[in-house]
Amino acid sequence: MIIKSKRVYTANGFREACIRINGGRITAILPYCYANTEGSEADSDTEVCDWGEKRVLPGFIDIHTHGAYGFDTNDAEAEGLKKWARHVPEEGVTAFLSTVSADKKEVLLKVAENVASVMKSGYMGAEILGLHFEGPYLDPLHRGAQPMEACVKPDVEEFKEFQKAAEGNIRYISLAPEHDKDFELIKYCVSHGVTVAMGHSGADLETAVMAVANGVSSVTHVYNGMSPFMHRAPGLVGAALRIRELYGEIICDCMHSTPDAVNIFFNAKGAERAIMVTDSLSIKGAEDRNDLMFCGKRLTVDKKGLAHLEDGTIAGSSLRMNKGLKNLVEKCGVPIDAAINSCTINPAVCIGVGGRKGKIAYGYDADIVVLDDDYTVLQTYCKGVAETA
Repeated sequence: MIIKSKRVYTANGFREACIRINGGRITAILPYCYANTEGSEADSDTEVCDWGEKRVLPGFIDIHTHGAYGFDTNDAEAEGLKKWARHVPEEGVTAFLSTVSADKKEVLLKVAENVASVMKSGYMGAEILGLHFEGPYLDPLHRGAQPMEACVKPDVEEFKEFQKAAEGNIRYISLAPEHDKDFELIKYCVSHGVTVAMGHSGADLETAVMAVANGVSSVTHVYNGMSPFMHRAPGLVGAALRIRELYGEIICDCMHSTPDAVNIFFNAKGAERAIMVTDSLSIKGAEDRNDLMFCGKRLTVDKKGLAHLEDGTIAGSSLRMNKGLKNLVEKCGVPIDAAINSCTINPAVCIGVGGRKGKIAYGYDADIVVLDDDYTVLQTYCKGVAETA
């Protein structure tokens, strides 16, 4: 198969190029004219998709998303997870981490087992890269919409149980470092290939620095659910902006954080450390339903797409990744290369799959999204398979 366009995003820019794909991988990046050259593979039965002036980007990767289409990760239902994976390419997503929220231990074990089981089974659509454990090791005062009774102190032995149930597929964990005695869970996770982020935390700058020194490499949805920035007490927001090596997630619906706040974040993190996430809930793709729950409480969604609990607490979003990219460029003033990196290569590198995902380059998975100029998704290819039309 060959995909070609006069605007393929590769090598940090849009270029005229031809992408050759075989076996789900990119086998070559060639000049745009290649498919029209006498003697090229296109003279045989090779399928050639010419997208003309349409933008061809690496597929989007969402590492913080709880659910969509009426399904929440905590539901631990195989068919709901499969439906989610099948439909999320509609917004250009080709891979994601199924994100769990704080809950009872028995629920979290079932969730871990469900995701591991589905990952081994046959399913269509975006690749499920594993689990993001957003909890249960959160600070109760900064828990946001998550239940206080489910917030517990970090426990290495308990985490081992979760990871065993997940068959090693917990890739990313958000926790409050101030409650992790001697940073024991952080050190355990890092030594076993799990990326650790600080989130739902009241940590001060000094604690955050020590956590980074012990292996933390990211911050969960910066600005939200954490100690704020004050000029004499920079807090966790200050740590996210100050420590250059830290990745930072940002919810790009322009409601969790204003466009100016998002711009400040990108100016601090640059093109290599910012990560766009949706933090989407089951309400995405099911906005007309009034029976959906988050952490045992009924969800509502306002006219702007922001998800709330009935008491008004912000719970998450119904954001689509392609809309988030549009927001970054058109509302937040973020340079296009930094915006694209934030939903492609940066999340891939952060969770350890940057060697095969996040770029249009030789040897990488053929995860590709085609966008119109208004950011509408025209086609998504997951490992070379067209998943949307």
